[in-house]
Amino acid sequence: MDSIEPLDVERVRPPHGVGPAMLSLMLATFTIGTGEFAMMGLLPEFSRSLNITISQASWAISAYAMGVVIGAPLIAVMGARLPRRTLLLCLLCLFIAGNTGSILMPSFAGIELMRFITGLPHGAFFGVSAVIGASMVERARRGRAVGRVLSGIMISTVIGSPLSTYAANHVGWRVAYGTIAALGAVCFVGIWFFAPRDRPHPGATALTELGAFKRPQVLLTLLTSAVGFGGLFGIYTFLTTGLTQVTHLPGWLVAVYQVVWGLGMVAGNAFGGAMVDRSIDRTVIVSLTGSIVFMLGFWLLLPSPYAMLPVTFLVPAGIIMLSPALQTRLMEVAGDAQTLAASLNHSAFNLANAFGAWLGAVLVSSGLGLGSVGWGGALFSALGLVIYGVTMWQARACASRAAA
Repeated sequence: MDSIEPLDVERVRPPHGVGPAMLSLMLATFTIGTGEFAMMGLLPEFSRSLNITISQASWAISAYAMGVVIGAPLIAVMGARLPRRTLLLCLLCLFIAGNTGSILMPSFAGIELMRFITGLPHGAFFGVSAVIGASMVERARRGRAVGRVLSGIMISTVIGSPLSTYAANHVGWRVAYGTIAALGAVCFVGIWFFAPRDRPHPGATALTELGAFKRPQVLLTLLTSAVGFGGLFGIYTFLTTGLTQVTHLPGWLVAVYQVVWGLGMVAGNAFGGAMVDRSIDRTVIVSLTGSIVFMLGFWLLLPSPYAMLPVTFLVPAGIIMLSPALQTRLMEVAGDAQTLAASLNHSAFNLANAFGAWLGAVLVSSGLGLGSVGWGGALFSALGLVIYGVTMWQARACASRAAA
């Protein structure tokens, strides 16, 4: 039994059916996910075109991440009264403008600014999309609906990012991001026609949304996300280097393993979404416990190319189950502040990115070897499991006091 009571979210009906509406949301999350991850693959071409070092070019990634962290709560609060469909359309306009500005700016400073602007709608878009996806289906299928909406970002790691890297290497990074901006315009049309036309929320205010910060369950769930996902990013940051220098794989086979990693994210997200509809708490516990085992396997098995193939699939599959689970849980515990709470999950996700990459860099630079990011990631998952245990205990204690 879960430690939370189901929240009665208002059901909305899309004008042309749930299928097209869900597909339009998936395409949008795929497009925004591609825009985020593409820069990691095209950094060499990006740095060459601007005559800067790769380390300097990576600041564009940091600028985007900063936009995500700042934009998610800011936009969620400012857009609280808007219909969610209208808010998504506004966010897509900002995404299109940011990507278009990125390819038009002549200087790196201007590009950094545009990448920051492009990151602003990221967290709010995913959070609002998840709320819309859940509101289109019955309560028993909300976990799967959230998983389907968020699957776009998982698929972007398998298809969108590699295609962007290929395009950047052959026709330039500006063409790659111009294509992403054009795809954003297609998403705008899709959501305009297919997303449900929900009502405005005149009773919502900034104070209503900010009330999420007064809810211990919201804060503890966000902390679970910020810590629990850290291992995923710590390992992913050094995956290519580890497969090349320790596993001794040729470049083409490293690319195959990266696709396997992406497939693991897609499969874990789908399986986690289905599990959430049975029990959110069980999904989180299975995800974090399994990821401890799989990340320790990364540490121990990195020298073996045969053992690393299933490990490369299982590490992301295990931990990404957290994504639909925590996203759904935030909607359950946020009360009237669902938009802010759901958006903040992606701010927490990006904090996990920073924490994981930082710890991985510390471990590797300390001479502990590339495999050490595996046991470092397992520590993140273990700490996330402890935090979530406290979360469940606090929820049940509150429920007991309310029933007394």
